[in-house]
Amino acid sequence: MRNIAIFAHVDAGKTTLSEQLLSHAGAIRVRGAVDQGTAHTDRLPVERRRGISVQSSCATLCWKGEEIHLIDTPGHSDFAAEVERALWAPDGAILVISAAEGVQPQTEVLFDALKAARIPTLLFINKMDREGADAERALSEFREILSPNAAFLTDAEDMMALVAESSDQAAEDYLCGEIYDQEKLYPLLRSAMQEMQAFPALTGSALRDQGVPQLLDAILDLLPAPAGKEEDPLCAICYAASQDPLLGRGVHVRIFSGTLQNRDALTLSGVQRKITQIRLWTADGRGQDTGRLSAGQIGVLYGLSDVKVGTVLGDESYLPRPMALGALREPLLSVRVTPLDRARDHECRKALMELAGEDPLLSVSYSEETKETTLRAMGKMQLEILEEMLRTRFSLPCQFTQPQLIYRETIAAPSEGFVAYTMPKPCWAIINLYIEPLPRGSGVQFQSTVAPRDIALRYQHQVENALPLALRQGMKGWQVTDVKVTLTGGNHHEIHTHPLDFVVATPMAMMDGLRRGGTKLLEPVLQAHIWAPEALSGRIISDINQMRGQVEETVNGRGMMRIRAILPAATSLSYSETLLQLTSGRGGMNVKLMGYQDAPADVQAEMPRRGVNPLDTAKYILAARSALEGEIFDR
Repeated sequence: MRNIAIFAHVDAGKTTLSEQLLSHAGAIRVRGAVDQGTAHTDRLPVERRRGISVQSSCATLCWKGEEIHLIDTPGHSDFAAEVERALWAPDGAILVISAAEGVQPQTEVLFDALKAARIPTLLFINKMDREGADAERALSEFREILSPNAAFLTDAEDMMALVAESSDQAAEDYLCGEIYDQEKLYPLLRSAMQEMQAFPALTGSALRDQGVPQLLDAILDLLPAPAGKEEDPLCAICYAASQDPLLGRGVHVRIFSGTLQNRDALTLSGVQRKITQIRLWTADGRGQDTGRLSAGQIGVLYGLSDVKVGTVLGDESYLPRPMALGALREPLLSVRVTPLDRARDHECRKALMELAGEDPLLSVSYSEETKETTLRAMGKMQLEILEEMLRTRFSLPCQFTQPQLIYRETIAAPSEGFVAYTMPKPCWAIINLYIEPLPRGSGVQFQSTVAPRDIALRYQHQVENALPLALRQGMKGWQVTDVKVTLTGGNHHEIHTHPLDFVVATPMAMMDGLRRGGTKLLEPVLQAHIWAPEALSGRIISDINQMRGQVEETVNGRGMMRIRAILPAATSLSYSETLLQLTSGRGGMNVKLMGYQDAPADVQAEMPRRGVNPLDTAKYILAARSALEGEIFDR
């Protein structure tokens, strides 16, 4: 068995390659086409209409007796979160590079992610039928920009040199003029690929069906089989979700160890849920009832309707690598959504929550005061897709406000926060906090100098655990960061203190301190990779300066230049569109959130508060007491 995923910069031919792989393996009779909306791995109506991949999709195929689970991923950077979750499932990857365009900005981001996850990767240099295609140049760019450890799989001498880098015996034999045959070479190559020290490259044209059988052979020969065992405890991760018109919400899982069967009961968040159906993905997207998944397999479970993407089923210690959200890219935009028919507010909220169940980074919230629903998104393309999905999938035309940048805030000056939560009885939690600013990028730190006789340790832990909730909205409505919070005093009461009183009290003490010290705005800062013709270098560097940016590095070669720069998000979010027009489509830009810095003094940005402000203590206490499980701010 093999579990592989295909990654590429947008328009590099990734989905077309998936069609050819499925066709050669006999999984489909007729190859689909992206431009005609018939690609088998583009299953959503919006994908078929627009000719782009929005969600990752899986299909099973068989080649020379081996089962291959193939995951096709989106290429557009707005769907980086979908790509990131797709990285949780495979054991090997194919990185598609256009022979005409070479290494593009998103190629760099994807390669860095694959390398960080230590997923062995084959390179497929595609579009060899295109005018200006040059496989040697594309591979040379890969070596210069991403890793020197790449060679064409068909070049026996270069492959020998590659394995000699990681094997002393191979190095000695190579110096003596020996070139290994496949039987001797491939085990060493597989080992080097596992250590991310070798990246074999193949060439072809997905559109013209060139080089595809050779790629299928390489998948079997060089990419690893799953390592998990059926007899080990269950370990699986929910990496995606989708909606079936008959069966409802399906959760896509990768099983790393153990087994799952129909009617198995799983206890999640203290609630027992039963699996009602298990399917293996098929190329037509309908799936095949299997009743069982075992270690190494990828499938979809029904019956776990409200299980969140990212949930680990079973024993987390059997995960092969860390799996977290937001490493590739975090949402930068906030937008308010209202249905055209305001009587359908509740339906709108429910639909957005369903979509957020498929993409946790959407982070939907609702304000009782403004009666508005807010969500976070990556960029304008994602917002366009969401708007279309609400209209077509849920028959819910909605209006999106102009996107607002997501800021942070921090305390302006050291201050003290205090609360005596002793009324209305029964309750007792008195808290003194000292809040001070920290250097940028420090996050939130907590310490306590209070003796357990004054505040029991279990209540001190409650204060610490309640901080993320208390800091979700500061004086300007943004998440508070780069602060150190010290619990300096207070007390509990042996009789009147109830178990969650300190959870309720912490936001009140925190907001009191923020009010006293004041807060200042922090703006998001991006690390940008810009790729453009050399002739435009002066114009682009001038643009970077005008955007309050800073050039870190420039690299020129073959008539193209690459610039790494630090850019404030506020001035650069639309620059990728400007760059496309400026370069007539030959340039591009990819960004990643680097952190936050002090916003200029003339920038004023506030986010409407969700829920009750803890400074309005009477109203807040009433709200908090009915939402003690963590929804204090978002009732």
